[in-house]
Parts: sequence; structure tokens; C-alpha cells
Amino acid sequence: MEQRFEVSVPLDLARTLRSMEMWGATTWLKTDASGCWFAQREASGPATVHIVQHPDHLQAQAWGPGAEELLARVPQLAGLDNVGVEDIRPRHPIVRDIIQRSRGLRVGRSGRVYSRLVSTGLAQKVTGANSKAALKQVAWRFGEVAPGPREDLQLLPHPRELARLPYYVFHPLNIEQHRAELIRRIADRASALQRAASMSGPDALEHLQKLRGIGPWTAGVVVGGSLGYPDAVPLADIHVPNIVAMNLAGEPRATDERMLELLEPYAGVRGLVVRLLKSQGLSAPRHGPRMDINDIRGL
Repeated sequence: MEQRFEVSVPLDLARTLRSMEMWGATTWLKTDASGCWFAQREASGPATVHIVQHPDHLQAQAWGPGAEELLARVPQLAGLDNVGVEDIRPRHPIVRDIIQRSRGLRVGRSGRVYSRLVSTGLAQKVTGANSKAALKQVAWRFGEVAPGPREDLQLLPHPRELARLPYYVFHPLNIEQHRAELIRRIADRASALQRAASMSGPDALEHLQKLRGIGPWTAGVVVGGSLGYPDAVPLADIHVPNIVAMNLAGEPRATDERMLELLEPYAGVRGLVVRLLKSQGLSAPRHGPRMDINDIRGL
């Protein structure tokens, strides 16, 4: 099943899709010389789409029971109907410079919250290395190979199957009970949580936080990353306020309140600005030791 999509806005497809990755750990997204590959579970079943960017159009081919749904979602994945960095009015030289280096980056959206919620839930209160390994192991141990010609695209287990897994099967994956129970709750309530996709950004943020264990940070990451709300700012992050303050005010430390004050001139695209500053801005100086990478598998 193939379809062509016209492109009339600045677009760097690979960069746009890579911005939807979770710390380089996403097992259902690949970008390489052959194009961009993306897989997810649609209402009609799992599917994979291969997208190749041409100067004035995208050529997409899809496989699997959910191929028709995922194929129709290509303009959303590419952010063709959303904002891009060219829509930001730079009010700071660092932001202006990053925009110049990020031309074509748009805010894409997958329209599905389950996989992003599980990914973000596994990243709570641990190091990036820990969460990256945990996500990959959950996908490869309990998930399934995505439809299509590639064998290196792996979907997370179906929500129903993940919800049925007992805690002890996660312990050998270095996932303690708090995170194991959280992703099991996410899986059990996947249908209700998916309703966020039909809501406005602020309502989606509020809806997701009704589930115990999902706070403003997790909700912000999901609504900004999966639902394409460009104003979603992940709050209660230990690094993001410092990064924003360092770049926009030369201040090495900041609270969420100070971060939001500095971002006020970018209202409407604050989440996109944060994404740019995190990936290409100045790093805030570190204070204190790095978080330990705890291994619970021998306990």
C-alpha cells in the first residue's frame, strides 16, 4: 500500500522523526539512507510505514493490519499540519542561531500515547542509561517484530498483554516495582488514556495526570512528543529549568517558575523552544555527583 503526499512547507523529515525518539532507545523508529521507518499499533492493528523524502513530496509505503490508518497519519508524523522552527519568532541570539541550524524541523505527532507513556514511565527517577536499557528489553523480551521487511523494528507488547505481566518478570530487566507497576497501570488504562489524543493540549495534560504515577513531567513529554502540542513544557525536570535559564538569561540554576517566566515570550511554542535548547543549546554547569546507575537484578 503506497501513497504520495505533497510538501509545501520547510521539512527535514529525518530530524523531525528523530525528535520523537526516547533518548535513542525507541525500537519502533529508524532513520537511515533508505529513508524513515516508523511502526506503531493502530486501532486496526500493528503497522509499519517507510517514508522517503523528495524535494516536493513524501512517498510512503505501509505494511500490516493497520497499514491504511498509519499511512493516513504520515502528514501528522511529518508535522506538515503543525508548526516548525521557522514559525518561532526568535527573541534571543542563541535561539536565532539554533533555528538557523535546525531548518526543516517540525513538530510531528504519532497520535498514539501508549508507547510514549510506557517509555516515559520507565524513565522516571532513573538515569538515561537505565531507562534506555529497560525500554529496549521490554520491547524485545515481550513485544513483537513490526510488520514489513525490516526485522529490527520492534513494537512494545499489546497493552492487554503488558497489563497481565506480574511484577517479578520485570525485576531481571532491572526495573523496580515502582516503574513496573506504573507501566502495568498505563497498559491497563491504555484505552482511557488514548482519549487524550482527541483533546486540546491543556486538557490532554490534565487528563493524563489523572492516572496515579503520571505527573507534569511525564504528561508534558507525552503531550508534546506524541500529540504534537508545541507549547507543552515538561515540568519538575531536574535539568530543563537550568538549561533554559542558562541559555536565555545566563543563569546556571532556575526553578520551574523562573523557566516559565523566561519562556513567556515564546508562548504557543514553548515546548518546541525547550526541545531546541536541550538538543543544541548551552549546557548548564553540573553541581554534585552524577546519579548512580543502580542494578537491582542481584537483589
